[in-house]
Amino acid sequence: MTPQANAQADTGADAPSGGPGRPSPDHPAPLIEPPRARTGRTPRTTRTNFEMYGWVFMRVSGILLVVLVITHLMIQLVLDGGVSKVSFAFVAGRWASPFWQAWDLIMLWLAMLHGGLGLRTIINDYAQRDTTRFWLKMLLYTATVFTVLLGTLVIFTFDPNIG
Repeated sequence: MTPQANAQADTGADAPSGGPGRPSPDHPAPLIEPPRARTGRTPRTTRTNFEMYGWVFMRVSGILLVVLVITHLMIQLVLDGGVSKVSFAFVAGRWASPFWQAWDLIMLWLAMLHGGLGLRTIINDYAQRDTTRFWLKMLLYTATVFTVLLGTLVIFTFDPNIG
């Protein structure tokens, strides 16, 4: 259709069935222009998919954490003799193995990131003022990063020969 025909169809000048935008045998449906193509001058969007990725991470990390923690507890409490056997020497023996270092590191990172993302959601939901929300999240991020870094440092630099 030509631009003039589109203008007539939009105004309903040739629409015998009663009005603009209503289908008729002569005009089955209004013409919808295709969207403009993106050019170099078109501004970029500032939206990201962080919330979607956060949602997916929470589900996946939750499932992994359940498996890791339950397996860890079963091994520590049932197979290795319970809480009474946990001591400095027990931890030193465990962390002598790269497998247990990796296991505990993965649990630490997943638990802290999962918990931090969950608390971030709670702060966003319940903090009413922007400045309160900002400072609570900064405190949360600082505590999360500090705990992850300190825990990672302890796991990799643990010296069983202290003393």
